[in-house]
Amino acid sequence: MWAQGRFASMAEFARAARRLGFANVEINYTVGPQGLEELLACGLVRFPSLHAPTPRVQVRDGRWSESLNLASLDEEERALAVELGRRTLEQAARAGARYVVFHLGGIGDARPLREAEEALRRLYREGVREGEEVEALRRRCRELRALAVPPHLERARRSLAELAETAARLGVAIGLENRYHYHEIPGVDEMAELLAPYPPGLVGYWHDMGHAEVLDRLGLVPGHRWLQELGQRCLGAHIHDVDGVIDHRAPGRGDADWEHIARYLPREAPRVLEINQRVPEEEIAAALPFLRQRGVLP
Repeated sequence: MWAQGRFASMAEFARAARRLGFANVEINYTVGPQGLEELLACGLVRFPSLHAPTPRVQVRDGRWSESLNLASLDEEERALAVELGRRTLEQAARAGARYVVFHLGGIGDARPLREAEEALRRLYREGVREGEEVEALRRRCRELRALAVPPHLERARRSLAELAETAARLGVAIGLENRYHYHEIPGVDEMAELLAPYPPGLVGYWHDMGHAEVLDRLGLVPGHRWLQELGQRCLGAHIHDVDGVIDHRAPGRGDADWEHIARYLPREAPRVLEINQRVPEEEIAAALPFLRQRGVLP
């Protein structure tokens, strides 16, 4: 993520990552075919994880690969999203990566829900965190999601089964990420249901701490539930700070609950710093000592 638009080549990014103290990187879904090949060929860093769908490509209707919905009710779109996910799993095996992080999709036509959520975010930014208007918006979000999510959740379940079959064959684990928007899948209870049929080493939970913090601050999903209830199934994490309801800040540049992460994130789970591309290099360099001081890194 941080590499976007900053470097002339992904090999140059890999050199910068090593200079800043990182021997491992996650290949993000914004990396195109050429960038992927540059990273794999440079020999400067290792790749514990890829973030699907990698590499980024344009599909037949002109959309970019990351916009395809694994929970879509349109079977053609869902099948193509699965195919791109399978290609990512194959790339992970080729790169020697143990994990592939997946967004499992969401409600297709979620405009009313997104409008209600955006109103909540706007009120939060204005300093309105409680009250009748806020509670009414929260109720509307919950009601709209409960009505719309069932058929999409079933499609997501089907997509996961197809992807898990490929992952098992390749010896790669799937990490299902908790999401930033309320219309996206899965919620906490949905995550537990989706994980239940699979061995922990094949399909697990990937904790994005910023996403959990933001939906908690909006009063939609209690943030502590994710790791407290799913910590034993947690394969890895995206680590970044949160400022208000804006995430992907460098650690130490917000007010995220680092004590919770240090306590509940499994020690063996990889920590991936998923940092916005506009963050200056000096803040990236400061992240490692900050995280060690907070007990998030050894």
